[in-house]
Amino acid sequence: MTAGQPVPWRRQADGLRLFVRLTPKAGRDTIDGVKPTADGQCELAARVTAAPEDGRANAALLALLAKRLRLPGRDFEIVAGATDRHKQIAISGDPARLEPALAALVAAPPDGTGQKG
Repeated sequence: MTAGQPVPWRRQADGLRLFVRLTPKAGRDTIDGVKPTADGQCELAARVTAAPEDGRANAALLALLAKRLRLPGRDFEIVAGATDRHKQIAISGDPARLEPALAALVAAPPDGTGQKG
């Protein structure tokens, strides 16, 4: 991400609010990068293999984010869009420490690892 580009998160006093577009029942669990939305904002595009039944896709998304950001799962909570593709996830922690980790995640190539190289 370069300066001036929109990012798929917003700062909050106790962490960040991450905006995600989730695709369930995918071939693999992966982060596909940042995608624009119709209103000029953007979302983090993610895919999980879990079906959207009984909260399984949501749980898989939170586990994927926790793994890629190397944070405990308890730091993530879906605060909006639990039954929608478009989700808002609260990530607890110091925003100044979380933003660089998210910036690295969204800058990584969509190869399924969420990490460069």
